[in-house]
Amino acid sequence: MKQMQTYPDHSESSTSMNTKGLFSLSIWKIIAIATIILFLYSSLRHFLFQSTAYDLGIYDQIIYLMSQGSQPISSFLGFHFLGDHGALAIYPLVFLYKLYPSVYWLFLVQAICLASAGGITWKLARLSGLNQRLALAVAIAYLLYPEIFNINLFDFHPDVLAVPALFGAVLAAQQKQFIWFLIAILWILSCKAVFSLTVIAIGFWLIFFEQRRFSGMIAIALGMAWFLLVTQIMIPFYSGQEAAGVSRYPYLGNSVLEVITNTIVKPQLIIGKLFSIDSLIYVLELGVALILWLNPQKFIALIPAIPTLLLNILSIDPMQRSLIYQYSLPALPFLFLVMIRTLADEKPGLGNGFWVLWNKFQKNTLSKFSHLFTIPHPKLPQWIVLWSSLIFLLWGDHSQVLGYFTRIDNWSATQNAVAEIQTQGGVLTDNRLAPHFTHRQTIKLLNQVSPDFDLKEFDYVILNLRHPWPDTKDLGEKYTQQLKQKPNFQLSYQQDDVLIFKRISGGLNNNQERSEFKEQPGV
Repeated sequence: MKQMQTYPDHSESSTSMNTKGLFSLSIWKIIAIATIILFLYSSLRHFLFQSTAYDLGIYDQIIYLMSQGSQPISSFLGFHFLGDHGALAIYPLVFLYKLYPSVYWLFLVQAICLASAGGITWKLARLSGLNQRLALAVAIAYLLYPEIFNINLFDFHPDVLAVPALFGAVLAAQQKQFIWFLIAILWILSCKAVFSLTVIAIGFWLIFFEQRRFSGMIAIALGMAWFLLVTQIMIPFYSGQEAAGVSRYPYLGNSVLEVITNTIVKPQLIIGKLFSIDSLIYVLELGVALILWLNPQKFIALIPAIPTLLLNILSIDPMQRSLIYQYSLPALPFLFLVMIRTLADEKPGLGNGFWVLWNKFQKNTLSKFSHLFTIPHPKLPQWIVLWSSLIFLLWGDHSQVLGYFTRIDNWSATQNAVAEIQTQGGVLTDNRLAPHFTHRQTIKLLNQVSPDFDLKEFDYVILNLRHPWPDTKDLGEKYTQQLKQKPNFQLSYQQDDVLIFKRISGGLNNNQERSEFKEQPGV
Protein backbone atom coordinates (compact mmCIF):
# COMPACT_ATOMS: atom_id res chain seq x y z
CA MET A 1 0.00 0.00 0.00
CA LYS A 2 1.22 3.49 -0.84
CA GLN A 3 3.04 5.27 1.95
CA MET A 4 0.72 7.95 3.29
CA GLN A 5 2.11 11.45 3.52
CA THR A 6 1.77 13.36 6.79
CA TYR A 7 0.85 16.96 6.07
CA PRO A 8 1.81 19.88 8.26
CA ASP A 9 -0.79 21.37 10.53
CA HIS A 10 -2.19 24.67 9.32
CA SER A 11 -4.06 25.55 12.48
CA GLU A 12 -2.61 29.06 12.40
CA SER A 13 -3.93 29.77 8.90
CA SER A 14 -6.60 32.42 8.66
CA THR A 15 -9.68 31.88 6.50
CA SER A 16 -12.88 33.68 5.73
CA MET A 17 -14.84 31.10 7.72
CA ASN A 18 -14.94 31.44 11.49
CA THR A 19 -13.88 27.89 12.33
CA LYS A 20 -10.58 28.51 14.10
CA GLY A 21 -12.22 28.06 17.48
CA LEU A 22 -13.76 24.79 16.38
CA PHE A 23 -10.44 23.33 15.30
CA SER A 24 -8.78 24.43 18.54
CA LEU A 25 -10.97 21.95 20.42
CA SER A 26 -9.63 18.48 21.11
CA ILE A 27 -11.42 15.48 19.64
CA TRP A 28 -12.57 14.44 23.11
CA LYS A 29 -14.22 17.79 23.76
CA ILE A 30 -15.99 17.53 20.41
CA ILE A 31 -17.19 14.02 21.27
CA ALA A 32 -18.39 15.15 24.69
CA ILE A 33 -20.33 18.03 23.16
CA ALA A 34 -21.84 15.73 20.54
CA THR A 35 -22.83 13.18 23.20
CA ILE A 36 -24.62 15.83 25.26
CA ILE A 37 -26.44 17.21 22.22
CA LEU A 38 -27.57 13.77 21.03
CA PHE A 39 -28.69 12.77 24.52
CA LEU A 40 -30.65 15.97 25.04
CA TYR A 41 -32.42 15.69 21.69
CA SER A 42 -33.55 12.09 22.19
CA SER A 43 -34.51 12.77 25.81
CA LEU A 44 -36.54 15.81 24.78
CA ARG A 45 -38.41 13.72 22.23
CA HIS A 46 -39.38 11.20 24.88
CA PHE A 47 -40.19 13.89 27.45
CA LEU A 48 -42.62 15.49 24.98
CA PHE A 49 -44.38 12.11 24.40
CA GLN A 50 -43.11 11.74 20.84
CA SER A 51 -41.10 8.51 21.19
CA THR A 52 -42.64 5.23 20.08
CA ALA A 53 -42.97 1.58 21.03
CA TYR A 54 -40.87 0.17 18.17
CA ASP A 55 -38.13 -0.27 19.21
CA LEU A 56 -37.75 1.94 22.29
CA GLY A 57 -40.72 0.45 24.12
CA ILE A 58 -39.65 -3.08 23.26
CA TYR A 59 -36.13 -2.78 24.66
CA ASP A 60 -37.09 -0.65 27.65
CA GLN A 61 -39.63 -3.30 28.64
CA ILE A 62 -37.41 -6.35 28.22
CA ILE A 63 -34.41 -4.73 29.95
CA TYR A 64 -36.64 -3.68 32.83
CA LEU A 65 -38.12 -7.17 33.14
CA MET A 66 -34.65 -8.73 33.25
CA SER A 67 -33.54 -6.22 35.89
CA GLN A 68 -36.49 -7.41 38.02
CA GLY A 69 -35.64 -11.09 37.53
CA SER A 70 -38.39 -11.78 34.99
CA GLN A 71 -38.23 -13.33 31.56
CA PRO A 72 -37.53 -10.85 28.73
CA ILE A 73 -40.69 -11.61 26.82
CA SER A 74 -41.90 -8.52 25.02
CA SER A 75 -45.67 -8.09 25.10
CA PHE A 76 -45.35 -6.07 21.88
CA LEU A 77 -43.66 -8.96 20.08
CA GLY A 78 -45.32 -11.78 21.98
CA PHE A 79 -42.09 -13.73 22.40
CA HIS A 80 -38.58 -13.66 23.91
CA PHE A 81 -36.63 -10.71 22.50
CA LEU A 82 -33.84 -12.98 21.18
CA GLY A 83 -36.37 -14.25 18.67
CA ASP A 84 -36.36 -10.82 17.03
CA HIS A 85 -32.72 -10.05 16.11
CA GLY A 86 -30.68 -12.29 18.39
CA ALA A 87 -29.32 -9.12 20.04
CA LEU A 88 -27.27 -10.53 22.91
CA ALA A 89 -25.61 -7.12 23.31
CA ILE A 90 -28.74 -5.96 25.15
CA TYR A 91 -27.93 -8.06 28.23
CA PRO A 92 -25.16 -5.79 29.65
CA LEU A 93 -27.65 -2.90 29.76
CA VAL A 94 -29.50 -4.75 32.52
CA PHE A 95 -26.82 -3.63 35.00
CA LEU A 96 -27.73 0.01 34.36
CA TYR A 97 -31.40 -0.74 35.07
CA LYS A 98 -30.41 -2.48 38.29
CA LEU A 99 -28.81 0.78 39.42
CA TYR A 100 -31.95 2.70 38.51
CA PRO A 101 -34.63 1.57 36.03
CA SER A 102 -35.02 4.38 33.50
CA VAL A 103 -35.47 4.56 29.75
CA TYR A 104 -33.05 7.50 29.73
CA TRP A 105 -30.18 5.02 30.10
CA LEU A 106 -30.93 3.89 26.54
CA PHE A 107 -30.72 7.45 25.24
CA LEU A 108 -27.42 7.97 27.02
CA VAL A 109 -25.90 4.71 25.77
CA GLN A 110 -27.08 5.49 22.26
CA ALA A 111 -25.58 8.99 22.35
CA ILE A 112 -22.25 7.65 23.64
CA CYS A 113 -22.08 4.94 20.97
CA LEU A 114 -22.89 7.28 18.10
CA ALA A 115 -20.61 10.09 19.26
CA SER A 116 -17.66 7.93 20.32
CA ALA A 117 -17.33 6.55 16.80
CA GLY A 118 -16.26 10.07 15.86
CA GLY A 119 -13.16 9.56 17.97
CA ILE A 120 -12.31 6.34 16.16
CA THR A 121 -12.88 8.09 12.83
CA TRP A 122 -10.38 10.74 13.96
CA LYS A 123 -7.91 8.01 14.92
CA LEU A 124 -8.29 6.34 11.51
CA ALA A 125 -7.63 9.68 9.85
CA ARG A 126 -4.51 10.32 11.91
CA LEU A 127 -3.29 6.78 11.25
CA SER A 128 -3.63 7.45 7.52
CA GLY A 129 -1.39 10.52 7.77
CA LEU A 130 -3.91 13.36 7.97
CA ASN A 131 -2.88 16.30 10.12
CA GLN A 132 -4.76 17.31 13.26
CA ARG A 133 -7.10 19.81 11.65
CA LEU A 134 -7.96 17.61 8.69
CA ALA A 135 -8.56 14.63 10.98
CA LEU A 136 -10.83 16.77 13.16
CA ALA A 137 -12.72 17.86 10.04
CA VAL A 138 -13.31 14.22 9.10
CA ALA A 139 -14.56 13.44 12.62
CA ILE A 140 -16.89 16.44 12.50
CA ALA A 141 -18.13 15.32 9.09
CA TYR A 142 -19.03 11.98 10.69
CA LEU A 143 -20.88 13.67 13.57
CA LEU A 144 -22.75 15.86 11.08
CA TYR A 145 -23.64 12.92 8.85
CA PRO A 146 -27.47 13.11 8.65
CA GLU A 147 -28.15 9.50 9.61
CA ILE A 148 -26.34 9.92 12.93
CA PHE A 149 -28.69 12.71 13.94
CA ASN A 150 -31.75 11.01 12.47
CA ILE A 151 -31.28 7.60 14.07
CA ASN A 152 -30.63 9.24 17.42
CA LEU A 153 -34.15 10.70 17.19
CA PHE A 154 -35.65 7.40 16.07
CA ASP A 155 -36.06 5.85 19.53
CA PHE A 156 -33.52 3.10 20.32
CA HIS A 157 -32.23 0.18 18.25
CA PRO A 158 -29.47 -2.38 18.96
CA ASP A 159 -27.83 -1.31 15.69
CA VAL A 160 -26.34 1.76 17.41
CA LEU A 161 -24.43 -0.44 19.86
CA ALA A 162 -22.42 -1.82 16.94
CA VAL A 163 -21.39 1.53 15.44
CA PRO A 164 -18.19 2.13 17.48
CA ALA A 165 -17.25 -1.54 17.12
CA LEU A 166 -17.58 -1.37 13.32
CA PHE A 167 -15.19 1.58 13.20
CA GLY A 168 -13.05 -0.11 15.85
CA ALA A 169 -12.74 -3.33 13.86
CA VAL A 170 -11.35 -1.38 10.91
CA LEU A 171 -8.92 0.48 13.16
CA ALA A 172 -7.75 -2.69 14.93
CA ALA A 173 -7.22 -4.47 11.61
CA GLN A 174 -5.17 -1.55 10.29
CA GLN A 175 -3.06 -1.52 13.45
CA LYS A 176 -2.71 -5.33 13.44
CA GLN A 177 -4.20 -5.57 16.93
CA PHE A 178 -5.85 -8.96 16.63
CA ILE A 179 -7.30 -9.19 20.17
CA TRP A 180 -9.09 -5.86 19.80
CA PHE A 181 -10.22 -6.86 16.32
CA LEU A 182 -11.66 -10.10 17.68
CA ILE A 183 -13.46 -8.29 20.52
CA ALA A 184 -14.93 -5.79 18.05
CA ILE A 185 -16.12 -8.55 15.71
CA LEU A 186 -17.75 -10.52 18.53
CA TRP A 187 -19.53 -7.40 19.77
CA ILE A 188 -20.78 -6.56 16.25
CA LEU A 189 -22.19 -10.06 15.91
CA SER A 190 -23.95 -9.80 19.27
CA CYS A 191 -25.81 -6.64 18.23
CA LYS A 192 -27.89 -8.03 15.38
CA ALA A 193 -28.01 -11.22 13.36
CA VAL A 194 -27.86 -9.46 10.00
CA PHE A 195 -24.52 -7.89 10.93
CA SER A 196 -23.02 -11.33 10.36
CA LEU A 197 -23.11 -10.56 6.64
CA THR A 198 -21.11 -7.38 7.19
CA VAL A 199 -18.56 -9.30 9.26
CA ILE A 200 -18.21 -11.90 6.49
CA ALA A 201 -17.67 -9.12 3.94
CA ILE A 202 -15.06 -7.52 6.22
CA GLY A 203 -13.27 -10.86 6.21
CA PHE A 204 -13.13 -11.05 2.40
CA TRP A 205 -11.95 -7.45 2.21
CA LEU A 206 -9.15 -8.05 4.72
CA ILE A 207 -7.97 -11.23 2.98
CA PHE A 208 -7.95 -10.07 -0.62
CA PHE A 209 -7.27 -6.34 -0.39
CA GLU A 210 -5.72 -5.49 2.99
CA GLN A 211 -3.22 -8.35 3.44
CA ARG A 212 -4.76 -9.28 6.81
CA ARG A 213 -5.39 -12.92 6.00
CA PHE A 214 -5.62 -14.37 9.49
CA SER A 215 -7.98 -11.68 10.75
CA GLY A 216 -10.02 -12.03 7.58
CA MET A 217 -10.38 -15.79 7.93
CA ILE A 218 -11.45 -15.45 11.56
CA ALA A 219 -14.05 -12.84 10.58
CA ILE A 220 -15.48 -15.07 7.85
CA ALA A 221 -15.61 -18.13 10.09
CA LEU A 222 -17.25 -16.30 12.98
CA GLY A 223 -19.66 -14.46 10.71
CA MET A 224 -20.85 -17.59 8.95
CA ALA A 225 -21.15 -19.62 12.14
CA TRP A 226 -23.09 -16.91 13.96
CA PHE A 227 -25.38 -16.23 11.00
CA LEU A 228 -26.38 -19.89 10.77
CA LEU A 229 -26.73 -20.27 14.53
CA VAL A 230 -28.97 -17.21 14.97
CA THR A 231 -31.10 -17.43 11.82
CA GLN A 232 -31.56 -21.20 11.78
CA ILE A 233 -31.68 -22.03 15.51
CA MET A 234 -31.97 -19.07 17.90
CA ILE A 235 -34.61 -16.96 16.15
CA PRO A 236 -36.90 -19.90 15.22
CA PHE A 237 -36.55 -21.31 18.74
CA TYR A 238 -37.52 -18.11 20.55
CA SER A 239 -40.05 -16.73 18.06
CA GLY A 240 -41.38 -19.85 16.37
CA GLN A 241 -40.91 -18.28 12.94
CA GLU A 242 -38.38 -17.15 10.35
CA ALA A 243 -36.34 -13.99 10.90
CA ALA A 244 -38.63 -10.98 10.59
CA GLY A 245 -36.60 -9.44 7.78
CA VAL A 246 -37.45 -12.23 5.37
CA SER A 247 -40.88 -10.70 4.78
CA ARG A 248 -39.18 -7.74 3.09
CA TYR A 249 -37.93 -9.95 0.24
CA PRO A 250 -41.01 -11.99 -0.75
CA TYR A 251 -40.00 -12.20 -4.41
CA LEU A 252 -36.77 -13.95 -3.39
CA GLY A 253 -38.18 -16.64 -1.10
CA ASN A 254 -39.82 -17.50 2.19
CA SER A 255 -36.74 -18.28 4.30
CA VAL A 256 -33.35 -16.77 5.00
CA LEU A 257 -31.43 -19.43 3.09
CA GLU A 258 -33.88 -19.32 0.18
CA VAL A 259 -33.50 -15.54 -0.13
CA ILE A 260 -29.69 -15.81 -0.14
CA THR A 261 -29.69 -18.69 -2.63
CA ASN A 262 -32.04 -16.98 -5.08
CA THR A 263 -30.06 -13.75 -4.87
CA ILE A 264 -26.99 -15.64 -6.07
CA VAL A 265 -28.38 -18.19 -8.56
CA LYS A 266 -31.25 -16.13 -10.00
CA PRO A 267 -29.76 -12.70 -10.74
CA GLN A 268 -32.68 -11.90 -13.04
CA LEU A 269 -34.82 -11.47 -9.93
CA ILE A 270 -32.73 -8.59 -8.62
CA ILE A 271 -31.41 -6.77 -11.69
CA GLY A 272 -34.46 -4.53 -11.89
CA LYS A 273 -34.01 -3.49 -8.26
CA LEU A 274 -30.27 -2.91 -8.58
CA PHE A 275 -30.64 -0.52 -11.51
CA SER A 276 -33.80 1.26 -10.48
CA ILE A 277 -34.29 5.00 -9.91
CA ASP A 278 -34.98 4.28 -6.22
CA SER A 279 -31.61 2.58 -5.87
CA LEU A 280 -29.79 5.41 -7.62
CA ILE A 281 -31.42 8.00 -5.37
CA TYR A 282 -30.58 5.92 -2.29
CA VAL A 283 -26.90 5.60 -3.22
CA LEU A 284 -26.67 9.32 -3.97
CA GLU A 285 -28.30 10.24 -0.65
CA LEU A 286 -25.95 7.89 1.16
CA GLY A 287 -22.87 9.47 -0.37
CA VAL A 288 -23.84 13.09 -0.88
CA ALA A 289 -22.40 14.26 2.46
CA LEU A 290 -18.95 13.01 1.40
CA ILE A 291 -19.22 13.03 -2.38
CA LEU A 292 -16.71 15.85 -2.87
CA TRP A 293 -14.07 13.88 -1.02
CA LEU A 294 -14.61 10.42 -2.52
CA ASN A 295 -12.14 9.22 -5.13
CA PRO A 296 -13.64 6.30 -7.11
CA GLN A 297 -10.18 4.77 -7.20
CA LYS A 298 -10.52 4.17 -3.44
CA PHE A 299 -13.93 2.47 -3.62
CA ILE A 300 -12.38 -0.92 -2.90
CA ALA A 301 -12.78 -0.01 0.79
CA LEU A 302 -16.56 -0.19 0.27
CA ILE A 303 -16.55 -3.98 -0.15
CA PRO A 304 -17.65 -4.58 3.49
CA ALA A 305 -20.61 -2.25 2.85
CA ILE A 306 -21.95 -4.39 -0.02
CA PRO A 307 -24.25 -6.60 2.14
CA THR A 308 -25.84 -3.52 3.72
CA LEU A 309 -26.33 -1.84 0.35
CA LEU A 310 -27.80 -4.98 -1.21
CA LEU A 311 -30.17 -5.61 1.69
CA ASN A 312 -31.48 -2.07 1.50
CA ILE A 313 -31.71 -1.87 -2.29
CA LEU A 314 -33.45 -5.24 -2.67
CA SER A 315 -35.97 -4.68 0.12
CA ILE A 316 -39.57 -3.85 -0.74
CA ASP A 317 -39.64 -1.61 2.35
CA PRO A 318 -38.66 1.96 1.35
CA MET A 319 -37.65 2.71 4.97
CA GLN A 320 -34.45 0.73 4.35
CA ARG A 321 -33.44 3.26 1.70
CA SER A 322 -34.00 6.28 3.91
CA LEU A 323 -31.41 8.06 6.04
CA ILE A 324 -34.09 8.61 8.68
CA TYR A 325 -33.72 5.02 9.83
CA GLN A 326 -30.87 2.81 11.04
CA TYR A 327 -30.51 0.43 8.11
CA SER A 328 -27.48 2.09 6.50
CA LEU A 329 -25.38 2.42 9.65
CA PRO A 330 -23.10 -0.60 8.92
CA ALA A 331 -21.95 1.06 5.68
CA LEU A 332 -20.73 4.28 7.30
CA PRO A 333 -17.27 3.17 8.53
CA PHE A 334 -16.29 2.11 5.04
CA LEU A 335 -17.71 5.21 3.38
CA PHE A 336 -15.59 7.33 5.72
CA LEU A 337 -12.59 5.10 5.11
CA VAL A 338 -12.86 5.95 1.41
CA MET A 339 -12.96 9.64 2.35
CA ILE A 340 -9.93 9.30 4.61
CA ARG A 341 -7.89 7.45 2.00
CA THR A 342 -8.87 10.03 -0.62
CA LEU A 343 -7.70 12.90 1.57
CA ALA A 344 -4.51 11.03 2.47
CA ASP A 345 -3.45 10.76 -1.16
CA GLU A 346 -0.36 12.61 -2.34
CA LYS A 347 -2.24 15.63 -3.69
CA PRO A 348 -4.93 16.57 -1.20
CA GLY A 349 -7.79 18.81 -2.19
CA LEU A 350 -11.13 18.76 -3.88
CA GLY A 351 -9.57 17.80 -7.20
CA ASN A 352 -8.54 14.45 -5.75
CA GLY A 353 -12.00 13.45 -4.60
CA PHE A 354 -15.18 13.04 -6.63
CA TRP A 355 -13.84 15.57 -9.13
CA VAL A 356 -11.06 13.23 -10.25
CA LEU A 357 -13.39 12.15 -13.06
CA TRP A 358 -14.15 15.76 -13.92
CA ASN A 359 -10.45 16.58 -13.98
CA LYS A 360 -9.84 13.95 -16.65
CA PHE A 361 -12.40 15.71 -18.80
CA GLN A 362 -11.34 19.26 -18.13
CA LYS A 363 -7.65 18.64 -18.82
CA ASN A 364 -8.40 18.65 -22.51
CA THR A 365 -11.32 21.07 -22.62
CA LEU A 366 -11.44 23.42 -19.66
CA SER A 367 -7.91 23.32 -18.29
CA LYS A 368 -7.83 27.07 -17.79
CA PHE A 369 -10.66 26.69 -15.25
CA SER A 370 -9.03 23.86 -13.31
CA HIS A 371 -8.27 26.10 -10.34
CA LEU A 372 -12.01 26.39 -9.74
CA PHE A 373 -12.20 22.69 -8.90
CA THR A 374 -9.31 22.46 -6.46
CA ILE A 375 -9.35 23.73 -2.88
CA PRO A 376 -5.99 24.72 -1.37
CA HIS A 377 -5.00 22.25 1.31
CA PRO A 378 -4.94 24.75 4.23
CA LYS A 379 -8.59 25.57 3.61
CA LEU A 380 -9.73 21.99 3.08
CA PRO A 381 -10.83 21.32 6.72
CA GLN A 382 -13.09 24.36 6.69
CA TRP A 383 -14.65 23.35 3.40
CA ILE A 384 -15.29 19.83 4.69
CA VAL A 385 -17.09 21.22 7.74
CA LEU A 386 -19.00 23.74 5.63
CA TRP A 387 -20.20 21.11 3.15
CA SER A 388 -21.08 18.66 5.93
CA SER A 389 -23.06 21.36 7.72
CA LEU A 390 -24.99 22.17 4.55
CA ILE A 391 -25.90 18.52 3.95
CA PHE A 392 -26.83 18.14 7.62
CA LEU A 393 -29.27 21.03 7.31
CA LEU A 394 -30.77 19.61 4.11
CA TRP A 395 -30.93 15.89 4.99
CA GLY A 396 -31.28 15.96 8.77
CA ASP A 397 -34.81 15.20 9.91
CA HIS A 398 -35.32 18.63 11.46
CA SER A 399 -39.00 18.70 10.52
CA GLN A 400 -39.57 15.95 13.05
CA VAL A 401 -38.16 18.13 15.83
CA LEU A 402 -40.36 21.03 14.80
CA GLY A 403 -43.32 18.68 14.72
CA TYR A 404 -42.91 17.87 18.40
CA PHE A 405 -44.00 21.35 19.39
CA THR A 406 -47.20 21.19 17.35
CA ARG A 407 -48.49 18.33 19.51
CA ILE A 408 -47.78 19.49 23.06
CA ASP A 409 -50.84 21.63 23.81
CA ASN A 410 -52.14 18.85 26.10
CA TRP A 411 -48.71 17.82 27.40
CA SER A 412 -49.63 18.64 31.01
CA ALA A 413 -52.78 16.53 30.83
CA THR A 414 -50.78 13.65 29.39
CA GLN A 415 -48.18 13.96 32.13
CA ASN A 416 -50.91 13.87 34.77
CA ALA A 417 -52.41 10.79 33.11
CA VAL A 418 -49.08 8.96 33.33
CA ALA A 419 -48.87 9.86 37.03
CA GLU A 420 -52.35 8.39 37.57
CA ILE A 421 -51.09 4.86 36.84
CA GLN A 422 -49.85 3.66 40.22
CA THR A 423 -49.84 -0.12 39.70
CA GLN A 424 -48.12 -2.71 37.53
CA GLY A 425 -51.40 -3.60 35.80
CA GLY A 426 -51.65 -4.21 32.07
CA VAL A 427 -51.93 -1.13 29.84
CA LEU A 428 -53.40 -0.70 26.37
CA THR A 429 -52.49 2.53 24.60
CA ASP A 430 -51.15 4.02 21.37
CA ASN A 431 -47.68 4.07 19.88
CA ARG A 432 -46.56 7.41 21.36
CA LEU A 433 -47.81 6.81 24.90
CA ALA A 434 -46.59 3.20 25.10
CA PRO A 435 -42.91 3.93 25.97
CA HIS A 436 -44.09 5.65 29.17
CA PHE A 437 -45.76 2.49 30.49
CA THR A 438 -43.26 -0.23 29.60
CA HIS A 439 -42.08 -1.01 33.13
CA ARG A 440 -44.65 -3.80 33.42
CA GLN A 441 -45.24 -7.22 31.92
CA THR A 442 -48.26 -6.34 29.80
CA ILE A 443 -48.31 -3.33 27.50
CA LYS A 444 -49.81 -3.43 24.01
CA LEU A 445 -50.79 -1.10 21.21
CA LEU A 446 -54.35 -0.39 20.10
CA ASN A 447 -53.94 -2.24 16.82
CA GLN A 448 -52.76 -5.42 18.55
CA VAL A 449 -56.17 -6.22 20.07
CA SER A 450 -59.81 -5.51 19.26
CA PRO A 451 -62.10 -3.20 21.25
CA ASP A 452 -64.82 -5.80 20.75
CA PHE A 453 -62.94 -8.27 22.95
CA ASP A 454 -63.10 -8.54 26.72
CA LEU A 455 -59.72 -6.78 27.23
CA LYS A 456 -59.27 -8.91 30.34
CA GLU A 457 -55.47 -8.67 30.23
CA PHE A 458 -55.61 -4.89 30.72
CA ASP A 459 -56.29 -2.83 33.80
CA TYR A 460 -55.95 0.51 32.00
CA VAL A 461 -56.72 1.87 28.55
CA ILE A 462 -55.08 5.24 27.97
CA LEU A 463 -55.89 7.41 24.94
CA ASN A 464 -54.84 10.77 23.58
CA LEU A 465 -57.70 11.64 21.24
CA ARG A 466 -56.34 15.08 20.37
CA HIS A 467 -53.00 13.85 19.10
CA PRO A 468 -53.42 10.15 18.33
CA TRP A 469 -50.95 7.98 16.48
CA PRO A 470 -52.13 8.39 12.85
CA ASP A 471 -52.46 4.67 12.12
CA THR A 472 -54.78 4.08 15.09
CA LYS A 473 -56.79 7.31 15.17
CA ASP A 474 -60.05 5.58 14.24
CA LEU A 475 -59.34 2.76 16.68
CA GLY A 476 -58.91 5.24 19.53
CA GLU A 477 -62.31 6.76 18.85
CA LYS A 478 -63.85 3.31 18.61
CA TYR A 479 -62.29 2.28 21.92
CA THR A 480 -63.71 5.37 23.58
CA GLN A 481 -67.24 4.49 22.53
CA GLN A 482 -66.89 0.78 23.33
CA LEU A 483 -65.31 1.28 26.74
CA LYS A 484 -68.05 3.63 27.84
CA GLN A 485 -70.44 0.73 27.31
CA LYS A 486 -68.36 -1.91 29.11
CA PRO A 487 -69.53 -2.48 32.71
CA ASN A 488 -66.09 -3.55 33.93
CA PHE A 489 -64.36 -0.31 32.84
CA GLN A 490 -64.97 3.23 34.00
CA LEU A 491 -63.63 6.57 32.82
CA SER A 492 -61.32 7.52 35.68
CA TYR A 493 -59.48 10.46 34.10
CA GLN A 494 -60.37 12.96 31.38
CA GLN A 495 -58.56 16.20 30.60
CA ASP A 496 -57.77 17.94 27.31
CA ASP A 497 -58.84 14.88 25.31
CA VAL A 498 -56.58 12.55 27.31
CA LEU A 499 -58.61 9.68 28.77
CA ILE A 500 -57.97 6.80 31.16
CA PHE A 501 -60.38 3.90 31.38
CA LYS A 502 -59.77 1.77 34.47
CA ARG A 503 -60.92 -1.78 35.13
CA ILE A 504 -63.23 -1.86 38.15
CA SER A 505 -63.84 -5.61 38.49
CA GLY A 506 -62.18 -8.92 37.79
CA GLY A 507 -58.65 -7.64 38.30
CA LEU A 508 -56.01 -8.19 40.93
CA ASN A 509 -55.52 -5.71 43.71
CA ASN A 510 -52.29 -3.78 43.84
CA ASN A 511 -50.54 -6.01 46.39
CA GLN A 512 -51.41 -9.15 44.44
CA GLU A 513 -50.09 -7.58 41.23
CA ARG A 514 -46.77 -6.74 42.81
CA SER A 515 -46.47 -10.13 44.45
CA GLU A 516 -47.18 -11.97 41.23
CA PHE A 517 -44.71 -9.78 39.34
CA LYS A 518 -41.85 -10.39 41.74
CA GLU A 519 -42.40 -14.12 41.79
CA GLN A 520 -41.85 -14.53 38.05
CA PRO A 521 -38.90 -16.86 37.34
CA GLY A 522 -35.71 -15.28 36.10
CA VAL A 523 -33.49 -16.33 33.24
